[in-house]
Amino acid sequence: MTEFIWKYNGSAPIKVRTFIMGHGITRTLLKKIKYHGGQTLVNGEPSLVNRLLDAGDVVKVVLPKEPENDHVSVSNVPIKIVYEDPNFLVVNKPAGVASVPSHNYSDDSLVNRVKGYYLRQHYANQKIHIVTRLDKDTSGLVIFAKHHFAHSVLDKQLKDRTIQKTYLAIVAGRTSSPHFEIYLPIGRVEGSFVKRQVIDSGKLSVTEAWTVCRLAKQTLLRVRLHTGRTHQIRVHMREIGHPLIGDWLYNPDDHSLPRQALHCAELTFYDPFGDQEIHCQAPLPADMKSYISLNKR
Repeated sequence: MTEFIWKYNGSAPIKVRTFIMGHGITRTLLKKIKYHGGQTLVNGEPSLVNRLLDAGDVVKVVLPKEPENDHVSVSNVPIKIVYEDPNFLVVNKPAGVASVPSHNYSDDSLVNRVKGYYLRQHYANQKIHIVTRLDKDTSGLVIFAKHHFAHSVLDKQLKDRTIQKTYLAIVAGRTSSPHFEIYLPIGRVEGSFVKRQVIDSGKLSVTEAWTVCRLAKQTLLRVRLHTGRTHQIRVHMREIGHPLIGDWLYNPDDHSLPRQALHCAELTFYDPFGDQEIHCQAPLPADMKSYISLNKR
């Protein structure tokens, strides 16, 4: 079982519940701890969460065993691990691999591959928690949490927009500005489950971009998302006249790359368990690197 220990160093009495929620335990997780085999202990003794803590008290939270994703089949295709500790796993996803299983990709998504990795490592917790996702044909960094607590911590960071994701994108045309921001609302295209568009009734979406280098008729951009809409970079770039190279959905006439030229190159998030910032990088994949070499001025 996974457990966490904190010492209360405050002076005023505080409830156990308030104290551990201050460390990121959610109400949902509190219920799971109470009803599904977890424990809350104070100074080594089982305790109710409405007990008052005194200065120097030591609180231990033992997470309940999580049920496995029984419906997820196992893939033994290796994964590229960029970062791993007892709480988090960051993987460099290749283009052409779906993030999660679906009807079309039920046996070999990134989730299936991570499940295979967990089994080979004999991890006690076999539940797969995917935190961030990428489109099937987008490559780069994806975060997994190794238990419910780590997942809830990162979910809050996603909601608070404190997880920073930086992409590299090759777009059609040569951008005129070294730095620009796009503030345009994005919504679903009527009648399509997949396609998105800039539309007044959509949700406000903010994309920031820097020109890395200009090619013969294209530009390599560094892009940061300040909101997390579906297809946000792809839709915004098309809207300003610089659609992504190889994007079958938003730039269908371009076949110079067999997938959209988009790569999640950097991720930064806060690890509350180690009280540190985790920064991960994934180099530009071979197909995008080759495209740049072939299209230099």
